[in-house]
Amino acid sequence: MDFAPASRPRAPRESVVPMINVVFLLLIFFLMTAQITAPDPVEVTLPNVSLADGPVPEGAAVLWLGPAGNLLAADGTAPDLAALDAAVTLRADADAPAAGLALALRELGQGGVRAVTLVARQGGG
Repeated sequence: MDFAPASRPRAPRESVVPMINVVFLLLIFFLMTAQITAPDPVEVTLPNVSLADGPVPEGAAVLWLGPAGNLLAADGTAPDLAALDAAVTLRADADAPAAGLALALRELGQGGVRAVTLVARQGGG
């Protein structure tokens, strides 16, 4: 006779793989539907570009921004900011640094220019 206590049969271990699959799918779902960047504070309409070889507005002074970020007049010298009109057409080189463009716009504003038309090539090429 066996008086040893009977051992209870062990319950089969449940697999955690289905739970990991569900968590992984939820993670992918939330990553795909999350908004990565903050929304714009206001909706803006982006400006259209004019053709680089298009006509220059009547009476507007034309200035050039070189690849080094230097502001030039039609004769290749530094422009006289005091003699400029309130409106200027600026033809910037594609390789001009953005800091040079910002500096040129600040100089024009301090010189009394109130409207700058930046000429660009349509289609980026």
